Amino acid sequence: MTADANRASGAKAMQRAATAIVIFVAGAAALFYWDPDGFYPWAKAIHVIAVISWMAGMLYLPRLFVYHADAEKGSVQSETFKVMERRLLRVIINPAMIITWVFGLWLAWKGFAFSGGWLHAKIGLVVGMSAVHGYYSRAVRLFAEDRNEKPARHWRIMNEVPTLLMIAIVVLVIVKPF
Repeated sequence: MTADANRASGAKAMQRAATAIVIFVAGAAALFYWDPDGFYPWAKAIHVIAVISWMAGMLYLPRLFVYHADAEKGSVQSETFKVMERRLLRVIINPAMIITWVFGLWLAWKGFAFSGGWLHAKIGLVVGMSAVHGYYSRAVRLFAEDRNEKPARHWRIMNEVPTLLMIAIVVLVIVKPF
């Protein structure tokens, strides 16, 4: 695939993602407008869907980094990884994180008035997940510039961080230990 064709394909993917986000936001707004008192379970469903999407990307992106770190700079394989990483981050991970935060904060306010030690701990861990997201975003940029200096082993280890955070977050939400 030529660079121009690749850019055109990427632009179409971004356009489809933007259209989907606009439809999603309009649908959520319509649900809220239609039945504000009954919106809470819808918000929970949207939040969970966004979390699943965010986590899927957060678990897949460092796997791409593992393989990309071993690819020769400038090779066709390396260039393919750059496209995959950029699209995954921009089209799936970033929007999913934003939706997770927006609906999660609304749920925390509406359902719990931001009270409960478990909720504060959960929010702290989600801040940690967001920091990992930022670290991955920086890595996408460094890989795109052929400036990654981390070995594949580093990315294998970093691949486990979102998993550990996710486990702790789910335990806090389900068990509510404090």
